[in-house]
Amino acid sequence: MKSALYLCLLLLGFHVQGLPKPSHSEEQEEQKAVHCPGDHAHGEGEKRSHCKIAPSNAEFAFRFYKQVAAEGGDKNIFFSPLSISVAFAMLSLGARATTCHELHKGLTFNMTDMEEQEVHEGFRDLLQLLNDPHREVQVSMGNALFIDDHLKLLQKFLDDVTNFYESEAISSNFQNISEAKKKINDYIEMKTHGKFVDFLKSLSSDTVMVLVNYIYFKGYWEQPFSSLLTKEDDFFIDAKKSVKVKMMHRSKAYNVYRDENLSCWVVEIPYKGNVAALFVLPDEGAMKQVEDVLLKETVSNWANSLKSRKINLYLPKFSISGCYDVKNLFQKMGVKEVFGDQANFSGMTESTRLKVSKATHKAMVDVNENGTEAAAVTVVEVMPISLEIPPPPVIEFNRPFMMLIFDKTTSSILFLGKVMNPPPITSTSH
Repeated sequence: MKSALYLCLLLLGFHVQGLPKPSHSEEQEEQKAVHCPGDHAHGEGEKRSHCKIAPSNAEFAFRFYKQVAAEGGDKNIFFSPLSISVAFAMLSLGARATTCHELHKGLTFNMTDMEEQEVHEGFRDLLQLLNDPHREVQVSMGNALFIDDHLKLLQKFLDDVTNFYESEAISSNFQNISEAKKKINDYIEMKTHGKFVDFLKSLSSDTVMVLVNYIYFKGYWEQPFSSLLTKEDDFFIDAKKSVKVKMMHRSKAYNVYRDENLSCWVVEIPYKGNVAALFVLPDEGAMKQVEDVLLKETVSNWANSLKSRKINLYLPKFSISGCYDVKNLFQKMGVKEVFGDQANFSGMTESTRLKVSKATHKAMVDVNENGTEAAAVTVVEVMPISLEIPPPPVIEFNRPFMMLIFDKTTSSILFLGKVMNPPPITSTSH
């Protein structure tokens, strides 16, 4: 039985463009302006490379969240900023000139502070740490390039995506759309443990390459909720509307912070394996003011302010998903050329002009008590008798809240979301 299951995908479709290839001299001038990727290795001794990219990845996460929230209205939000960052950073290996510059800027990498090589080394380090099979938490993240049989990619690009991003290069026949689509969908279904079946509904006849990034996470709470304490309760979507949910309950010590300036509670619930969920509960009517200042500095302040204290915690069981047109969102964030006829992927292929025609991201989450396995344990807690103290605060997530899944090993935000309207209890709910 699982306590939480998170999956997400990013699909990038590449489109053939019948455009004239820039002359050799033009291409050289463009690459002088914004050199990408860096070809010079920088040894950093024992310092872990992922630390250098962590601040930019966090900044991108909140920037993308705000773009989604601005368009989402009262919808649930759930996505993996890391999945999107990895996919587009890998894509930048083949980008040149303005196309590359826009990608770096969109991903919030300040290329005056670091070399392009360091970005890719950082992601290589991050992927190795996330995929470590010896971790208590199950995390798997990977990439694949489905490449048309007739598309000739530069060996340097193929070597780089394998070296930095552990990407598989899978030869595909895009002249046979149904065959290519089935191959991609079978791969996605396998890598996401059957959670995404027939994910790719259609494929353009002009497609010559599809990039897939997947992340799969299964975590067990360090201290599971007891299903015996889960009761039916109200979740207030707004002042006038509520739905019935299965509300979990636990009265224990958690790392908690009350942010009086932003009028919200922050509760950290740890998973086994150095990963934690941060649940943020704004006071009624305070969601927007919290979202407006959702920055890496804000979350860092929350994390540094957490203190262990006993609380009466109420958290609903819920399953939500999100599906996003990343192309549309990126264009609104200033990343445009990669999707247009001026796209420069001359670091990927010399023989064909390419542009990204489609970018789709989908994620899903399931949060519950952690169920029951075939085991039993008896725990007797002994504590000193103390003077009468005020009762612990009640923190009840019975109204819209935000959640953030943070991997402490890599300092990475794996997932970010907002629960506005959890699915109500149905007669078939367990």
